[in-house]
Amino acid sequence: MRFVLFHSFAFLVSFCSLHAATLPANFTETAISGLSSPTAMAIAPDGRIFVCQQGGALRVIKNGALLPTPFMTLVVDPAGERGLLGIAFDPNFSSNNFLYVYYTVPIEPRHNRVSRFTANGDVVVPGSETIILELNNLTLASNHNGGAIHFGPDGKLYIATGENATTSNSQTLSNMLGKILRINPDGSIPNDNPFFNQTTGNNRSIWALGLRNPFTFAFQPGTGRMFINDVGQNLWEEINDGIAGSNYGWPTTEGPTSNPSFRLPLFFYNHGFSPTTGCAIAGGAFYNPQTVQFPSSFVGKYFFADLCSGWIRVFDPATGTASAFASSISQPVDLKVGSDGSLYYLSIGSGAVFRVQFTPPQVAAPVIATEENSDIAIALDSPMMLRDPFALTNPINLSLTGDHRTRLSLFVKNLDLLPGEDSSEVMAQAQDSNVNVFPLIVEFVGSVPGAPGADGWSQVIVRLHPGLPANQPIFVSVTLHGQTSNKARVRMK
Repeated sequence: MRFVLFHSFAFLVSFCSLHAATLPANFTETAISGLSSPTAMAIAPDGRIFVCQQGGALRVIKNGALLPTPFMTLVVDPAGERGLLGIAFDPNFSSNNFLYVYYTVPIEPRHNRVSRFTANGDVVVPGSETIILELNNLTLASNHNGGAIHFGPDGKLYIATGENATTSNSQTLSNMLGKILRINPDGSIPNDNPFFNQTTGNNRSIWALGLRNPFTFAFQPGTGRMFINDVGQNLWEEINDGIAGSNYGWPTTEGPTSNPSFRLPLFFYNHGFSPTTGCAIAGGAFYNPQTVQFPSSFVGKYFFADLCSGWIRVFDPATGTASAFASSISQPVDLKVGSDGSLYYLSIGSGAVFRVQFTPPQVAAPVIATEENSDIAIALDSPMMLRDPFALTNPINLSLTGDHRTRLSLFVKNLDLLPGEDSSEVMAQAQDSNVNVFPLIVEFVGSVPGAPGADGWSQVIVRLHPGLPANQPIFVSVTLHGQTSNKARVRMK
Protein backbone atom coordinates (compact mmCIF):
# COMPACT_ATOMS: atom_id res chain seq x y z
CA MET A 1 0.00 0.00 0.00
CA ARG A 2 1.46 3.37 0.97
CA PHE A 3 4.39 3.92 3.33
CA VAL A 4 2.10 5.08 6.14
CA LEU A 5 0.44 1.67 6.22
CA PHE A 6 3.20 -0.71 7.14
CA HIS A 7 6.19 1.43 8.00
CA SER A 8 4.34 2.70 11.02
CA PHE A 9 3.12 -0.68 12.26
CA ALA A 10 5.39 -0.84 15.29
CA PHE A 11 4.22 2.57 16.44
CA LEU A 12 0.58 1.72 15.84
CA VAL A 13 0.68 -1.56 17.73
CA SER A 14 2.23 0.09 20.76
CA PHE A 15 -0.41 2.78 20.98
CA CYS A 16 -3.49 1.31 19.28
CA SER A 17 -6.82 1.45 21.06
CA LEU A 18 -10.32 0.44 20.06
CA HIS A 19 -11.86 3.23 18.06
CA ALA A 20 -15.59 2.96 17.40
CA ALA A 21 -16.81 3.85 13.94
CA THR A 22 -19.58 6.30 13.16
CA LEU A 23 -22.29 4.16 11.56
CA PRO A 24 -25.72 4.84 10.02
CA ALA A 25 -28.82 4.62 12.18
CA ASN A 26 -29.74 1.09 13.34
CA PHE A 27 -26.23 -0.26 12.63
CA THR A 28 -24.02 -1.39 15.52
CA GLU A 29 -20.59 -2.96 15.79
CA THR A 30 -18.71 -5.30 18.10
CA ALA A 31 -14.93 -5.67 18.27
CA ILE A 32 -12.61 -8.66 18.58
CA SER A 33 -9.30 -7.16 19.65
CA GLY A 34 -5.82 -8.35 20.54
CA LEU A 35 -4.32 -8.46 17.05
CA SER A 36 -0.84 -7.19 16.20
CA SER A 37 -0.37 -5.43 12.84
CA PRO A 38 -3.20 -7.25 11.05
CA THR A 39 -3.01 -7.11 7.25
CA ALA A 40 -5.75 -9.35 5.80
CA MET A 41 -8.48 -11.78 6.79
CA ALA A 42 -10.66 -14.54 5.37
CA ILE A 43 -13.79 -16.25 6.65
CA ALA A 44 -13.72 -20.06 6.68
CA PRO A 45 -16.79 -22.04 5.56
CA ASP A 46 -17.53 -22.83 9.23
CA GLY A 47 -17.52 -19.14 10.20
CA ARG A 48 -14.07 -18.90 11.79
CA ILE A 49 -12.12 -15.81 10.81
CA PHE A 50 -8.42 -16.23 10.01
CA VAL A 51 -6.37 -13.03 10.32
CA CYS A 52 -2.88 -12.46 8.92
CA GLN A 53 -0.46 -10.51 11.10
CA GLN A 54 2.40 -8.79 9.33
CA GLY A 55 4.97 -10.46 11.57
CA GLY A 56 3.98 -13.95 10.37
CA ALA A 57 1.34 -15.20 12.81
CA LEU A 58 -1.96 -16.44 11.42
CA ARG A 59 -4.61 -15.91 14.11
CA VAL A 60 -8.02 -17.53 14.47
CA ILE A 61 -11.23 -15.93 15.70
CA LYS A 62 -13.72 -18.58 16.75
CA ASN A 63 -17.18 -18.04 18.19
CA GLY A 64 -16.46 -14.33 18.50
CA ALA A 65 -13.19 -14.71 20.43
CA LEU A 66 -9.52 -14.54 19.42
CA LEU A 67 -7.89 -17.87 20.19
CA PRO A 68 -4.69 -17.51 22.26
CA THR A 69 -2.70 -19.96 20.12
CA PRO A 70 -1.99 -18.91 16.52
CA PHE A 71 -2.93 -21.29 13.74
CA MET A 72 0.72 -21.04 12.72
CA THR A 73 3.60 -18.59 12.85
CA LEU A 74 5.72 -18.25 9.74
CA VAL A 75 9.19 -16.76 9.62
CA VAL A 76 8.77 -13.79 7.27
CA ASP A 77 10.42 -10.55 6.28
CA PRO A 78 8.17 -7.92 7.91
CA ALA A 79 10.10 -4.86 6.68
CA GLY A 80 8.07 -2.00 5.26
CA GLU A 81 5.02 -3.41 3.53
CA ARG A 82 6.31 -6.98 3.48
CA GLY A 83 5.21 -9.84 5.70
CA LEU A 84 2.23 -12.19 5.87
CA LEU A 85 -0.18 -10.40 3.53
CA GLY A 86 -2.91 -12.71 2.19
CA ILE A 87 -4.99 -15.81 2.89
CA ALA A 88 -7.52 -17.89 0.96
CA PHE A 89 -9.40 -21.10 1.69
CA ASP A 90 -9.49 -23.89 -0.87
CA PRO A 91 -12.98 -24.25 -2.40
CA ASN A 92 -12.97 -27.78 -0.93
CA PHE A 93 -11.59 -26.72 2.45
CA SER A 94 -14.37 -28.53 4.32
CA SER A 95 -13.04 -31.84 2.99
CA ASN A 96 -9.34 -31.28 2.22
CA ASN A 97 -8.47 -28.66 4.91
CA PHE A 98 -6.21 -26.74 2.49
CA LEU A 99 -5.57 -23.03 2.89
CA TYR A 100 -3.19 -20.72 1.04
CA VAL A 101 -1.13 -17.75 2.20
CA TYR A 102 0.99 -15.05 0.58
CA TYR A 103 4.10 -14.00 2.46
CA THR A 104 7.58 -12.50 2.04
CA VAL A 105 10.45 -14.97 2.26
CA PRO A 106 13.05 -13.70 4.81
CA ILE A 107 16.18 -15.13 3.18
CA GLU A 108 18.05 -13.82 0.16
CA PRO A 109 16.97 -13.30 -2.46
CA ARG A 110 13.93 -11.69 -0.82
CA HIS A 111 10.70 -12.42 -2.68
CA ASN A 112 7.04 -13.12 -2.11
CA ARG A 113 5.67 -16.64 -2.10
CA VAL A 114 2.31 -18.42 -2.20
CA SER A 115 2.18 -21.63 -0.18
CA ARG A 116 -0.47 -24.18 0.74
CA PHE A 117 -0.92 -25.54 4.25
CA THR A 118 -3.17 -28.19 5.78
CA ALA A 119 -5.34 -27.43 8.79
CA ASN A 120 -5.92 -29.72 11.73
CA GLY A 121 -8.74 -27.96 13.53
CA ASP A 122 -7.49 -24.61 14.75
CA VAL A 123 -3.80 -25.30 14.11
CA VAL A 124 -1.65 -26.22 11.12
CA VAL A 125 -0.44 -29.72 10.38
CA PRO A 126 3.31 -29.48 11.06
CA GLY A 127 5.45 -29.79 7.94
CA SER A 128 2.46 -29.44 5.60
CA GLU A 129 3.74 -26.43 3.66
CA THR A 130 3.69 -26.92 -0.10
CA ILE A 131 5.16 -24.07 -2.12
CA ILE A 132 2.74 -23.19 -4.90
CA LEU A 133 4.37 -20.17 -6.56
CA GLU A 134 7.61 -18.24 -6.11
CA LEU A 135 7.36 -14.63 -7.30
CA ASN A 136 10.16 -12.49 -8.71
CA ASN A 137 13.01 -11.27 -6.54
CA LEU A 138 12.43 -7.94 -4.80
CA THR A 139 14.63 -4.87 -4.90
CA LEU A 140 15.69 -3.00 -1.78
CA ALA A 141 12.32 -1.22 -1.93
CA SER A 142 10.06 -2.82 0.67
CA ASN A 143 6.78 -1.38 -0.58
CA HIS A 144 4.14 -2.29 -3.19
CA ASN A 145 3.89 -6.01 -2.55
CA GLY A 146 0.17 -6.49 -3.16
CA GLY A 147 -0.70 -9.72 -1.38
CA ALA A 148 -4.43 -10.42 -1.77
CA ILE A 149 -5.30 -13.96 -2.87
CA HIS A 150 -8.77 -15.37 -3.59
CA PHE A 151 -10.29 -18.30 -5.40
CA GLY A 152 -12.48 -17.31 -8.31
CA PRO A 153 -15.76 -18.96 -9.31
CA ASP A 154 -13.77 -21.03 -11.83
CA GLY A 155 -11.85 -22.74 -9.01
CA LYS A 156 -8.59 -20.99 -9.92
CA LEU A 157 -6.42 -19.08 -7.46
CA TYR A 158 -6.03 -15.37 -8.26
CA ILE A 159 -3.06 -13.45 -6.85
CA ALA A 160 -2.56 -9.67 -6.71
CA THR A 161 1.04 -8.47 -6.91
CA GLY A 162 2.48 -4.98 -6.55
CA GLU A 163 5.19 -3.58 -8.80
CA ASN A 164 7.74 -3.31 -5.96
CA ALA A 165 8.07 0.46 -6.55
CA THR A 166 9.55 -0.23 -10.01
CA THR A 167 6.96 1.20 -12.35
CA SER A 168 8.27 -0.53 -15.46
CA ASN A 169 7.31 -3.90 -13.95
CA SER A 170 3.63 -3.16 -14.47
CA GLN A 171 3.76 -3.04 -18.27
CA THR A 172 6.04 -5.97 -19.02
CA LEU A 173 5.11 -9.62 -19.52
CA SER A 174 8.61 -10.67 -18.50
CA ASN A 175 7.83 -10.72 -14.76
CA MET A 176 4.84 -11.23 -12.48
CA LEU A 177 4.92 -7.91 -10.61
CA GLY A 178 2.21 -5.27 -10.90
CA LYS A 179 -0.24 -7.93 -12.09
CA ILE A 180 -3.17 -10.18 -11.35
CA LEU A 181 -2.04 -13.80 -11.65
CA ARG A 182 -4.20 -16.90 -12.17
CA ILE A 183 -3.05 -20.42 -11.34
CA ASN A 184 -4.49 -23.83 -10.57
CA PRO A 185 -4.68 -24.85 -6.89
CA ASP A 186 -1.63 -27.10 -7.33
CA GLY A 187 0.46 -24.26 -8.78
CA SER A 188 0.23 -25.32 -12.41
CA ILE A 189 -0.84 -22.68 -14.91
CA PRO A 190 -4.11 -22.86 -16.89
CA ASN A 191 -3.47 -22.88 -20.63
CA ASP A 192 -6.44 -20.55 -21.20
CA ASN A 193 -4.71 -17.65 -19.43
CA PRO A 194 -4.74 -14.65 -21.79
CA PHE A 195 -0.96 -14.37 -22.22
CA PHE A 196 -0.14 -18.07 -22.05
CA ASN A 197 1.13 -18.28 -25.63
CA GLN A 198 3.07 -15.00 -25.43
CA THR A 199 5.07 -15.90 -22.33
CA THR A 200 7.07 -18.72 -20.79
CA GLY A 201 7.49 -20.26 -17.36
CA ASN A 202 5.65 -18.71 -14.44
CA ASN A 203 4.93 -15.58 -16.49
CA ARG A 204 2.21 -17.61 -18.13
CA SER A 205 0.27 -17.04 -14.90
CA ILE A 206 -0.28 -13.36 -15.83
CA TRP A 207 -4.00 -12.68 -16.17
CA ALA A 208 -4.05 -8.84 -16.16
CA LEU A 209 -1.36 -6.13 -15.99
CA GLY A 210 -0.79 -2.40 -15.58
CA LEU A 211 -1.39 -2.28 -11.81
CA ARG A 212 0.55 -0.35 -9.20
CA ASN A 213 -0.33 -1.99 -5.89
CA PRO A 214 -3.59 -3.96 -5.96
CA PHE A 215 -3.66 -4.61 -2.23
CA THR A 216 -7.25 -5.94 -2.25
CA PHE A 217 -9.77 -7.36 -4.69
CA ALA A 218 -13.01 -9.32 -4.48
CA PHE A 219 -15.34 -11.60 -6.45
CA GLN A 220 -19.09 -11.07 -6.38
CA PRO A 221 -20.98 -14.16 -5.19
CA GLY A 222 -23.39 -15.39 -7.83
CA THR A 223 -22.11 -13.38 -10.80
CA GLY A 224 -18.37 -14.00 -10.31
CA ARG A 225 -17.62 -10.40 -11.25
CA MET A 226 -14.23 -9.20 -10.01
CA PHE A 227 -13.35 -5.74 -8.70
CA ILE A 228 -9.68 -4.78 -8.22
CA ASN A 229 -8.70 -1.98 -5.84
CA ASP A 230 -5.49 -0.34 -7.03
CA VAL A 231 -3.67 2.01 -4.66
CA GLY A 232 -2.66 5.19 -6.50
CA GLN A 233 0.38 7.42 -6.29
CA ASN A 234 -0.29 11.15 -6.32
CA LEU A 235 -3.84 11.69 -7.53
CA TRP A 236 -6.30 8.81 -7.72
CA GLU A 237 -7.49 5.62 -6.05
CA GLU A 238 -9.22 3.13 -8.34
CA ILE A 239 -11.85 0.39 -8.45
CA ASN A 240 -11.24 -1.61 -11.62
CA ASP A 241 -13.32 -4.16 -13.46
CA GLY A 242 -11.35 -7.41 -13.31
CA ILE A 243 -11.39 -8.77 -16.86
CA ALA A 244 -8.92 -11.25 -18.36
CA GLY A 245 -6.20 -9.68 -20.50
CA SER A 246 -6.87 -6.13 -19.31
CA ASN A 247 -4.18 -3.48 -19.03
CA TYR A 248 -5.05 -0.92 -16.34
CA GLY A 249 -2.50 1.63 -17.49
CA TRP A 250 0.01 2.13 -14.69
CA PRO A 251 2.44 3.93 -14.91
CA THR A 252 1.31 5.57 -18.15
CA THR A 253 -1.97 6.65 -16.59
CA GLU A 254 -3.55 6.88 -13.16
CA GLY A 255 -7.28 7.33 -12.59
CA PRO A 256 -9.43 8.49 -15.53
CA THR A 257 -8.02 7.98 -19.00
CA SER A 258 -9.15 8.28 -22.60
CA ASN A 259 -6.37 6.03 -23.88
CA PRO A 260 -8.08 3.08 -25.66
CA SER A 261 -5.12 0.83 -24.83
CA PHE A 262 -6.11 0.81 -21.17
CA ARG A 263 -9.22 -0.21 -19.25
CA LEU A 264 -10.86 2.78 -17.58
CA PRO A 265 -11.57 2.40 -13.84
CA LEU A 266 -15.18 1.85 -12.86
CA PHE A 267 -14.74 4.37 -10.05
CA PHE A 268 -11.94 6.63 -8.86
CA TYR A 269 -11.52 9.23 -6.14
CA ASN A 270 -9.03 11.99 -5.41
CA HIS A 271 -6.37 12.12 -2.75
CA GLY A 272 -7.14 14.13 0.36
CA PHE A 273 -8.56 13.77 3.84
CA SER A 274 -12.32 14.15 3.56
CA PRO A 275 -15.46 11.98 3.52
CA THR A 276 -14.95 11.34 -0.21
CA THR A 277 -11.16 11.44 -0.63
CA GLY A 278 -8.25 9.47 0.78
CA CYS A 279 -4.81 8.06 0.04
CA ALA A 280 -5.01 4.26 -0.12
CA ILE A 281 -8.01 2.16 -1.09
CA ALA A 282 -8.03 -0.90 1.15
CA GLY A 283 -10.62 -3.60 1.42
CA GLY A 284 -13.48 -4.48 -0.86
CA ALA A 285 -16.51 -6.73 -0.42
CA PHE A 286 -19.73 -7.29 -2.37
CA TYR A 287 -22.92 -7.45 -0.33
CA ASN A 288 -24.46 -10.68 -1.61
CA PRO A 289 -24.59 -12.89 1.49
CA GLN A 290 -26.53 -16.11 1.89
CA THR A 291 -28.66 -14.37 4.52
CA VAL A 292 -29.46 -10.71 3.87
CA GLN A 293 -29.29 -8.83 7.15
CA PHE A 294 -28.83 -5.28 5.90
CA PRO A 295 -31.67 -3.41 4.15
CA SER A 296 -32.28 -4.76 0.66
CA SER A 297 -30.92 -1.55 -0.86
CA PHE A 298 -27.40 -2.81 -0.04
CA VAL A 299 -27.71 -6.05 -2.01
CA GLY A 300 -25.36 -6.11 -5.00
CA LYS A 301 -23.41 -3.06 -3.79
CA TYR A 302 -19.66 -3.01 -3.14
CA PHE A 303 -18.15 -1.84 0.15
CA PHE A 304 -14.67 -0.29 -0.01
CA ALA A 305 -12.50 1.52 2.53
CA ASP A 306 -9.69 4.05 2.67
CA LEU A 307 -6.75 3.61 5.01
CA CYS A 308 -5.93 7.29 5.53
CA SER A 309 -9.37 8.87 5.72
CA GLY A 310 -10.75 6.03 7.82
CA TRP A 311 -14.07 5.59 6.08
CA ILE A 312 -16.09 2.86 4.39
CA ARG A 313 -18.17 3.80 1.35
CA VAL A 314 -20.63 1.88 -0.83
CA PHE A 315 -20.21 1.70 -4.61
CA ASP A 316 -23.26 1.01 -6.77
CA PRO A 317 -22.14 -0.82 -9.95
CA ALA A 318 -25.47 0.00 -11.62
CA THR A 319 -25.00 3.77 -11.39
CA GLY A 320 -21.23 4.09 -11.04
CA THR A 321 -21.67 6.24 -7.93
CA ALA A 322 -20.63 5.85 -4.30
CA SER A 323 -22.26 6.90 -1.04
CA ALA A 324 -21.16 7.17 2.57
CA PHE A 325 -21.49 4.32 5.04
CA ALA A 326 -19.06 4.52 7.99
CA SER A 327 -16.40 6.95 9.22
CA SER A 328 -13.94 7.52 12.09
CA ILE A 329 -12.33 4.10 11.59
CA SER A 330 -8.73 3.71 12.68
CA GLN A 331 -6.93 2.64 9.48
CA PRO A 332 -9.12 -0.03 7.84
CA VAL A 333 -7.25 -2.53 5.63
CA ASP A 334 -9.71 -5.29 4.77
CA LEU A 335 -13.45 -5.94 4.44
CA LYS A 336 -15.47 -9.14 4.31
CA VAL A 337 -19.18 -10.01 4.26
CA GLY A 338 -20.16 -13.06 6.31
CA SER A 339 -22.76 -15.61 5.28
CA ASP A 340 -25.00 -14.24 8.05
CA GLY A 341 -25.07 -10.84 6.34
CA SER A 342 -22.72 -9.06 8.76
CA LEU A 343 -19.98 -6.77 7.43
CA TYR A 344 -16.53 -7.29 8.95
CA TYR A 345 -13.72 -4.76 8.75
CA LEU A 346 -10.11 -5.14 9.84
CA SER A 347 -8.47 -2.17 11.56
CA ILE A 348 -4.73 -1.77 11.99
CA GLY A 349 -5.08 1.22 14.28
CA SER A 350 -7.32 -0.71 16.67
CA GLY A 351 -5.66 -4.10 16.16
CA ALA A 352 -9.11 -5.60 15.84
CA VAL A 353 -11.80 -7.12 13.66
CA PHE A 354 -15.12 -5.29 13.88
CA ARG A 355 -18.46 -6.91 13.07
CA VAL A 356 -21.15 -4.54 11.78
CA GLN A 357 -24.76 -5.65 12.11
CA PHE A 358 -28.13 -4.14 11.29
CA THR A 359 -31.11 -4.17 13.64
CA PRO A 360 -34.39 -3.10 12.07
CA PRO A 361 -35.98 -0.21 13.93
CA GLN A 362 -38.60 -1.21 16.45
CA VAL A 363 -41.82 0.20 15.06
CA ALA A 364 -45.47 -0.41 15.67
CA ALA A 365 -47.12 -3.17 13.64
CA PRO A 366 -49.02 -2.09 10.52
CA VAL A 367 -52.73 -1.37 10.98
CA ILE A 368 -55.27 -1.86 8.20
CA ALA A 369 -57.99 0.80 8.31
CA THR A 370 -61.43 -0.59 9.17
CA GLU A 371 -64.94 0.76 9.56
CA GLU A 372 -65.62 2.38 12.91
CA ASN A 373 -66.29 -0.22 15.59
CA SER A 374 -65.90 -2.98 13.01
CA ASP A 375 -63.32 -5.33 11.53
CA ILE A 376 -64.50 -4.64 7.97
CA ALA A 377 -61.68 -3.14 5.94
CA ILE A 378 -62.03 0.27 4.34
CA ALA A 379 -61.25 -1.10 0.91
CA LEU A 380 -61.84 -0.01 -2.68
CA ASP A 381 -61.87 -1.89 -5.95
CA SER A 382 -58.83 -0.62 -7.83
CA PRO A 383 -59.11 0.96 -10.36
CA MET A 384 -62.94 1.32 -10.26
CA MET A 385 -62.85 2.75 -6.69
CA LEU A 386 -66.07 0.90 -5.70
CA ARG A 387 -66.76 -0.37 -2.18
CA ASP A 388 -67.30 -3.99 -1.14
CA PRO A 389 -68.57 -6.63 -1.68
CA PHE A 390 -65.92 -7.49 -4.25
CA ALA A 391 -65.99 -9.95 -7.10
CA LEU A 392 -63.17 -12.46 -7.46
CA THR A 393 -62.81 -11.47 -11.09
CA ASN A 394 -63.28 -8.06 -12.63
CA PRO A 395 -63.87 -7.76 -16.38
CA ILE A 396 -62.48 -4.22 -16.46
CA ASN A 397 -59.04 -5.58 -15.62
CA LEU A 398 -59.05 -7.47 -18.90
CA SER A 399 -58.27 -4.29 -20.79
CA LEU A 400 -55.82 -3.00 -18.20
CA THR A 401 -53.81 -6.06 -17.27
CA GLY A 402 -55.20 -8.96 -19.28
CA ASP A 403 -55.69 -11.24 -16.26
CA HIS A 404 -59.30 -10.57 -15.03
CA ARG A 405 -58.07 -10.41 -11.43
CA THR A 406 -59.60 -7.90 -9.06
CA ARG A 407 -57.27 -5.49 -7.26
CA LEU A 408 -58.11 -4.13 -3.83
CA SER A 409 -56.88 -0.84 -2.46
CA LEU A 410 -56.31 -0.98 1.30
CA PHE A 411 -55.25 1.79 3.66
CA VAL A 412 -52.54 0.91 6.14
CA LYS A 413 -50.87 2.85 8.93
CA ASN A 414 -47.28 2.27 10.19
CA LEU A 415 -46.14 0.95 6.83
CA ASP A 416 -42.84 2.83 6.63
CA LEU A 417 -40.38 1.61 4.02
CA LEU A 418 -36.68 2.17 4.64
CA PRO A 419 -34.59 4.12 2.11
CA GLY A 420 -34.11 2.02 -1.00
CA GLU A 421 -36.99 -0.35 -0.22
CA ASP A 422 -40.08 -0.78 -2.42
CA SER A 423 -43.36 -2.69 -2.46
CA SER A 424 -41.50 -6.01 -2.69
CA GLU A 425 -40.74 -5.66 1.03
CA VAL A 426 -44.45 -5.83 1.90
CA MET A 427 -46.22 -9.18 2.06
CA ALA A 428 -49.98 -9.75 2.16
CA GLN A 429 -52.24 -12.74 2.63
CA ALA A 430 -55.91 -13.66 2.88
CA GLN A 431 -57.49 -16.25 5.13
CA ASP A 432 -60.91 -17.80 4.49
CA SER A 433 -63.46 -19.08 7.01
CA ASN A 434 -61.80 -22.51 6.96
CA VAL A 435 -58.46 -20.92 7.93
CA ASN A 436 -56.97 -21.61 4.50
CA VAL A 437 -54.26 -19.07 3.67
CA PHE A 438 -53.85 -17.48 0.23
CA PRO A 439 -50.87 -15.24 -0.64
CA LEU A 440 -51.77 -11.91 -2.23
CA ILE A 441 -49.52 -10.09 -4.67
CA VAL A 442 -48.62 -6.57 -3.49
CA GLU A 443 -48.49 -4.40 -6.59
CA PHE A 444 -48.18 -0.91 -5.12
CA VAL A 445 -47.34 0.83 -1.87
CA GLY A 446 -47.55 4.60 -1.66
CA SER A 447 -48.25 7.33 0.84
CA VAL A 448 -51.71 8.85 1.04
CA PRO A 449 -51.43 12.15 2.93
CA GLY A 450 -54.59 12.87 4.86
CA ALA A 451 -56.41 9.66 3.94
CA PRO A 452 -58.53 8.33 5.43
CA GLY A 453 -58.87 11.30 7.70
CA ALA A 454 -55.26 11.56 8.94
CA ASP A 455 -51.66 11.70 7.74
CA GLY A 456 -49.35 8.70 7.92
CA TRP A 457 -51.48 6.27 5.96
CA SER A 458 -50.25 4.23 2.99
CA GLN A 459 -52.23 2.91 0.08
CA VAL A 460 -51.57 -0.78 -0.61
CA ILE A 461 -52.90 -2.37 -3.79
CA VAL A 462 -53.12 -6.18 -3.69
CA ARG A 463 -54.20 -8.65 -6.36
CA LEU A 464 -56.76 -11.25 -5.25
CA HIS A 465 -55.73 -14.89 -5.38
CA PRO A 466 -57.68 -16.94 -7.98
CA GLY A 467 -58.28 -19.69 -5.43
CA LEU A 468 -60.21 -17.52 -2.98
CA PRO A 469 -63.75 -18.76 -2.20
CA ALA A 470 -66.74 -16.67 -3.32
CA ASN A 471 -69.75 -15.62 -1.28
CA GLN A 472 -67.94 -15.43 2.04
CA PRO A 473 -65.72 -12.97 3.83
CA ILE A 474 -61.93 -13.24 3.84
CA PHE A 475 -59.50 -11.76 6.35
CA VAL A 476 -56.58 -9.80 4.91
CA SER A 477 -53.32 -8.91 6.67
CA VAL A 478 -50.04 -7.29 5.62
CA THR A 479 -46.51 -7.82 6.95
CA LEU A 480 -43.45 -5.55 6.87
CA HIS A 481 -40.10 -6.09 8.60
CA GLY A 482 -41.50 -9.07 10.49
CA GLN A 483 -44.44 -7.09 11.89
CA THR A 484 -47.92 -8.28 10.89
CA SER A 485 -51.06 -6.15 10.90
CA ASN A 486 -54.52 -6.82 12.19
CA LYS A 487 -56.81 -9.09 10.16
CA ALA A 488 -59.34 -6.95 8.33
CA ARG A 489 -62.50 -8.49 6.89
CA VAL A 490 -63.22 -8.08 3.20
CA ARG A 491 -66.61 -9.21 1.87
CA MET A 492 -66.58 -11.23 -1.35
CA LYS A 493 -69.30 -12.10 -3.82
